Amino acid sequence: MTAPLRPLGTGPTGGRPVYRSTKAYDHNEGLSCCFRQWRATHSHCQLLHGYALAFKFVFATFELDERNWCFDFGGLKPIRAWLHKMFDHTTLVAEDDPHLPAFRQLAEKGLVDLRVLPRVGCEAVAEHVFNHVAQFVQQETAGRVWLESVEVREHGGNSAIYARG
Repeated sequence: MTAPLRPLGTGPTGGRPVYRSTKAYDHNEGLSCCFRQWRATHSHCQLLHGYALAFKFVFATFELDERNWCFDFGGLKPIRAWLHKMFDHTTLVAEDDPHLPAFRQLAEKGLVDLRVLPRVGCEAVAEHVFNHVAQFVQQETAGRVWLESVEVREHGGNSAIYARG
């Protein structure tokens, strides 16, 4: 049995109009990142492999600012810089990876630019980025705008989206 359809305009915002805007950093941004997903023992994803990551952010608000904007994209320069710091020619390894000491040794020798995350995978990266950017948006707009979702694309065929309900 399927759930009944909601009447038009009565979504989770209670019928209030929502303005949305998007910002994308595409594959040509140069965020070439190497992953190791040690828990993927059934696949080659447990091996080091890389992607030119792309990100898409969806911002939302009930009220536009004085310029009639949802979010000022010019204010995202710190986010772009953070994305480059996190994902430009870096290696992502989970904090519970049994080979983390070996990766730390490689980093000490200058052979990898290591980033240790709670979890690694496209979905986990989307969540990690969401948490960072959502906090930034909250502070920059005093809560007027919220981050609705983050999409991380590995390539044209694979992506993951993280959103909070």
